[in-house]
Amino acid sequence: MKRILVLLFLFFVAVAGVQAQELSVQEVVEKANRAALYAGEDGVADVQMTITDAQGRTRARKMRILRRDVTDGGEQKFFVFFFEPADVARTVFMVWKHFDRDDDRWLYLPGLDLVRRIAATDKRSSFVGSHFVYEDVSGRSIEADTHELVGMENEAYKIRNTPKETKGVEFAYYVVWVDAKSFMPLRAEYYDAKDTPVRRITAEEIRDINGFPTVTRSVAEDLKRGGKTTLEFQNVRYDVGLDDAVFAERYLRKPPVEWTKP
Repeated sequence: MKRILVLLFLFFVAVAGVQAQELSVQEVVEKANRAALYAGEDGVADVQMTITDAQGRTRARKMRILRRDVTDGGEQKFFVFFFEPADVARTVFMVWKHFDRDDDRWLYLPGLDLVRRIAATDKRSSFVGSHFVYEDVSGRSIEADTHELVGMENEAYKIRNTPKETKGVEFAYYVVWVDAKSFMPLRAEYYDAKDTPVRRITAEEIRDINGFPTVTRSVAEDLKRGGKTTLEFQNVRYDVGLDDAVFAERYLRKPPVEWTKP
């Protein structure tokens, strides 16, 4: 009987190993993309941003992020409204994320009463002076890179991603660790052409919210010049019924009060 139990155990282990191997790198990347960016049909979160420079000096910003999926696993819209500090209050960053062309991005600067389109070439620029870039907000398209499964490390898929287009990209490649159970990206490290890590983003805290694994604390580090930016997510809600009209250009200057009041 003991021998039969051992054989059954080895059989199930073998089957589990085969099932794990059946996932291609593209499937892992797609699952990670959905886990990270498509929880629910929409979402709202209050975010505390703390920017720390190489000398240890800090600056804080408070914002609210609204997100709506246009199609499941496809196009999305993002609306970021800043509350604090006073010099950035009422600033709005909006993204219409596409798959068949470059994303549309707008930045409204209330001090100048100016709406500025952010060119595709600027998507790797600093997001409001932080160590995150504009592209980090809505996520990098999985079609922008070629993906290679390097192996497994601490129960996570280790994937190397190389940009198909190098123009406007400040890294040669980046490596992402994806949790093998939840498929949430745990860490991303960006390397230059000399294989030196220059930037790192880490999901320091992941919680279950309404059945969705959710990053509630994320840190971006500049490994070359020093400094880091921490994002802490609070009051995270999904499936709140965001209307598509919220993401219209006219709301850049006059954001909907029901979604942007403190």
